[in-house]
Amino acid sequence: MYRKGIILAGGRGTRLYPLTKGTSKQLLPVYKQPLVYYSIATLIDAGVREIAVIVAKGEKNRFDRTLGDGSQWGVSITYFIQDEPKGIAEAFIITKDWVQDSGVVLILGDNIFYGESFSEELSELANMHQNIIFAYEVSNPSDYGVVQFERVTTKRCRAVRIIEKPLQYVSSYAVPGLYFYDNTCIKKALTLTPSARGELEITDLNNLYIDDQELDVKIIRNTAWLDTGNPDSLLDAGEFVRVMERRTGIEIGPMRSAKKLGLI
Repeated sequence: MYRKGIILAGGRGTRLYPLTKGTSKQLLPVYKQPLVYYSIATLIDAGVREIAVIVAKGEKNRFDRTLGDGSQWGVSITYFIQDEPKGIAEAFIITKDWVQDSGVVLILGDNIFYGESFSEELSELANMHQNIIFAYEVSNPSDYGVVQFERVTTKRCRAVRIIEKPLQYVSSYAVPGLYFYDNTCIKKALTLTPSARGELEITDLNNLYIDDQELDVKIIRNTAWLDTGNPDSLLDAGEFVRVMERRTGIEIGPMRSAKKLGLI
């Protein structure tokens, strides 16, 4: 199934104030490159060649100057405006006319994934028809949407629910900001009602797929997942990339992904 890619790079970045008072958080530096570059690299690894970048009102020119039309990486980039941050699932409504009948890979513009085995797995998933989200073991699951598992056999579990920022322990597996969906994500998103915080929740969308028994959850192992939503995690991400690049001599980012796949 051919999939288009969406990067959600809107929002106000309030947890990063005052860094984000003058620019979008996705344009902040992570070592030598803007944060959003790493999201582009992940989409390229996942076989995406057409990318929609959703930005906050007033930010399009900054992103256009930074990313251009994507041709330097062998992809095409189209920009969309999110007038107000109304939830992750709104991304499918904003881009519905652009997505048309394609499948979709959505990534949050402040998430970084790094791991050779994971890059290879993404390449394999590009040609699969499943709806897939990921689970990553964390020490602070109450900060995320969390996967509730049910044991099927001694070696196999299945996801029965995604719980958003649970007050009581559900599991230690958080859902990172990377989602593979078929085209029904648009229809499902249009049926959602805003949560108590006024947003169309990606957790609610995932639970619709679970209710229809159409969602696979893959546990990520041997891969770094960095969520850069606050100053400490942003600094940690920059240090991680710096250390990995110095040790390996390989620059992490979209240029490497594009060259590896022969796009440029």
